[in-house]
Amino acid sequence: MFFSQVLFFAGGWVFFLKQLFKDYEVHHSVVLLVFSITFALSCTMFELIIFEILGFLESSSRYFHWKLGLYAFLFVLVAILPFYIGYFIIGNLRFAPQKRHIRVLMTTGAWLAFLYFFWKIGDPFPILSPKHGIFSIEQCIGRIGVIGVTLMAVLSGFGAVNYPYTSMFYFIRAVTETDVQNIEKRLMQTMDMILMKKKRIALARQERLKQATINKSQGGLWGMISKVTSGSGSSENMSMLKQETEAYEELAKQLFLESVDLHNAQERIAYSKTFKGKYFNFLGYFFSIYCVWKILISTINIIFDRVGKVDPVTRGIEIAVNYIGIQFDVKFWSQQISFLLIGIIIVTSIRGLLITLTRFFYAIASSKSSNVIVLCLAQLMGMYFVSSVLLIRMNMPQEYRSIITEVLGDLQFNFYHRWFDVIFLVSALSSIGFLYIAHKQAPEKNGY
Repeated sequence: MFFSQVLFFAGGWVFFLKQLFKDYEVHHSVVLLVFSITFALSCTMFELIIFEILGFLESSSRYFHWKLGLYAFLFVLVAILPFYIGYFIIGNLRFAPQKRHIRVLMTTGAWLAFLYFFWKIGDPFPILSPKHGIFSIEQCIGRIGVIGVTLMAVLSGFGAVNYPYTSMFYFIRAVTETDVQNIEKRLMQTMDMILMKKKRIALARQERLKQATINKSQGGLWGMISKVTSGSGSSENMSMLKQETEAYEELAKQLFLESVDLHNAQERIAYSKTFKGKYFNFLGYFFSIYCVWKILISTINIIFDRVGKVDPVTRGIEIAVNYIGIQFDVKFWSQQISFLLIGIIIVTSIRGLLITLTRFFYAIASSKSSNVIVLCLAQLMGMYFVSSVLLIRMNMPQEYRSIITEVLGDLQFNFYHRWFDVIFLVSALSSIGFLYIAHKQAPEKNGY
């Protein structure tokens, strides 16, 4: 366990330096350290699930590592990460005093405020039993689970809709070389107009300075009259030219973005003709069917308040034995299929989240905010993985999920599955509406 945790820690360290911060200088080693620890603890949770299925290590040893890892994880998510997020946010504020002791006091106040709101999150949700104490582990896991399951459902709903949209040939815009040449020609004409307008503005300014010099040298009543008449005409002309220039610059911006979209569409068309493109197109059709099925199942679960009692592996084996009549070693194949299924879920969850975190970081990070954003992403990553354990439990046969239930405590597991269905349905339908509007507006840009 210690050796694997060192490997996970090194993996988080390398991902941080080679992916997230490859374009930034690491000014605070504590950010790197906390992110790597969070990543290592996240992977350890999944490793223990695999060990549970394989029966690796003694049962008492697995239970000890579950408890140790879970308490360490909760301490990082509730204490360490929020404190340092507040510390770096206060450090970026211009009006905040930068003396160390004052900064620490302000951070402590912000952390206490976080604890208050974190506690209040659990009030509207039926996540706990009345017998839980105020300092029980269920109090933390229950609240983290609400946030993490919400995050998972939002990402899953959007991903289930967005992946078929971005990978299927059906949704690719029909773009010809003539379309690209026309938009680029209009862009060049607009840039020429901007250049011409700015040249006229520069000449008008030069003329105004020249006229002001002449008026100053003339002096007297005639000079004042000349100054007023020439100045008003020049001012009106300048104002009109500036307005026209701003309008052309806005048009040039829109044409440039449209040109980029057309080039991207051309690249997608070329990519779709490759073997890899055809493969992802096939996956797009598969996931579109999955998306429709998941939306229907989520709707049924919400309407009838239904939660699955049997995991998919056991259900599949029951169908194979009772309805198809296939005879095989149920216990052996249940273990092997569970191991394969959970392994796929774990690998795809980690990979998908890391890709999402990387894209999100590149989209909003800057040299000043990068440390805060990384810590926030680490916070979301930890909550995401804790919630993954809550939901993966339902995909495991009964004999493998008992220790997870014992470690996590007496939580209302059915609530999290219903909450996931609700948020997934909202996210998927919202994504469908958003992508539909975006897809319908795209052809109209060609006639801009």
